[in-house]
Amino acid sequence: MSLSAILTEAYYFFRNHISQLAAMTLPLLLVQVMIQLWLGNEMIQADVENPQFGGIHAAAMMALLLLFSTLIAALTVYLEVRSRGHDVTTAMVFKQSIQFVPPLLLAGVFSGLAILTPVMLFAVFGPMWLVGLVISFYLFARLAYVNFMVIVEQLTPLEAIKASFVFTGPITTKTIAILMLYIPLSLVGGTLSQIAAQVGFPLQLITDTCFAFLGLFINVALFRLYMVNRKTDSQSSDDTHTEV
Repeated sequence: MSLSAILTEAYYFFRNHISQLAAMTLPLLLVQVMIQLWLGNEMIQADVENPQFGGIHAAAMMALLLLFSTLIAALTVYLEVRSRGHDVTTAMVFKQSIQFVPPLLLAGVFSGLAILTPVMLFAVFGPMWLVGLVISFYLFARLAYVNFMVIVEQLTPLEAIKASFVFTGPITTKTIAILMLYIPLSLVGGTLSQIAAQVGFPLQLITDTCFAFLGLFINVALFRLYMVNRKTDSQSSDDTHTEV
């Protein structure tokens, strides 16, 4: 299936289910953005020569990881259930997704370290950080399906990382193209966030939350690409088995 077809189907899904997606994700996104803005403000006010971060900052970071894992778990469960044609309530989604939060959290930490390592290593060599950034973005694309592997395939975190890397081999270019949508979204969102910040914190919070919600479209597009190629793999396996 072409990339344009993938994006079109993802758009229609996002549009047709936007009310339930909003009801399910906006409360989590609102708290997540609130913590992010607070942490950002703390970093700005910190002493550059002697930055001090205490237990409350560590707790905030852990809360962010838990919120993000819960959000991704709920969104993926919803996408997987709806892709099979079943209706589901928000309560049912969270009840089913809570079991996936611990493995998603571990998978997120492992894959995050793998993605950030190149850019951190190359940053030591000055201008070479750009090479590290390219490598990190490439790894980001290869590991973009880890959450689907954990929830849909029910693999362990390390198995999911390996499976995502193998799975993305034939679709790396399409995956990168979808992930590139983060760039204009971040540029527009960042600009409007700065403008909103001049008005006041509440408006900035609402603006950032809205753009974080729009960013979920990218997850929907990735899931559609995943399902199309997963079905293709399954059909190929079935055909091979039949021929044998």
